[in-house]
Amino acid sequence: MIYGYARTSTFDQQYGLDDQIAQLTKAGCEHVFSEQVSATDMEGRTEWRKMIQILKAGDVVSITKIDRAARNIADMVRITETLDSIGAAIRILDMHIDTHTPTGKLMLNIFASVAQFERDQMLVRQRIGIEAAKAKDRTLPLEQRTYRGAKPTARAKAAEVHALLAAGRTKEQIARALNIGIASVYRILKTPV
Repeated sequence: MIYGYARTSTFDQQYGLDDQIAQLTKAGCEHVFSEQVSATDMEGRTEWRKMIQILKAGDVVSITKIDRAARNIADMVRITETLDSIGAAIRILDMHIDTHTPTGKLMLNIFASVAQFERDQMLVRQRIGIEAAKAKDRTLPLEQRTYRGAKPTARAKAAEVHALLAAGRTKEQIARALNIGIASVYRILKTPV
């Protein structure tokens, strides 16, 4: 059986999720599991776990892009080892990779390494930019400094989260209405008011 897995990081990426589901369906997936959860939260991927539990030897898991399944090489290795132990394979549509073959496994490892390298480089450039902005600001009087860091998005909406919850909205509805992640809603609700 061919299964599909679609994932986006946040609820505000609904179009991206819908697009992945459409691509997977077009590629012949008989059932598509989808969720909106961070790539770094492997434990929080309930739909991924459900899919893994029903896989049998010969099944295929299709994803549209490598980063929909794994954010780094270690995760990709764990995923392929899990699928190998079941006798299942992974197919990545945008790279035309299928791990049923030794060449497919090699290509997956190469592309996973390149993807992690690119992400690491992006993070290095980001840190350099932040440090440069901070260094520039240190020379200015306090009231003229412009670097403030990333704006807190979810925490700034705490009052709205509590108000919507009091109005009877579900946590998922609150996340969508405020354009924040579901994890942020839970985090705000855990924090004492």
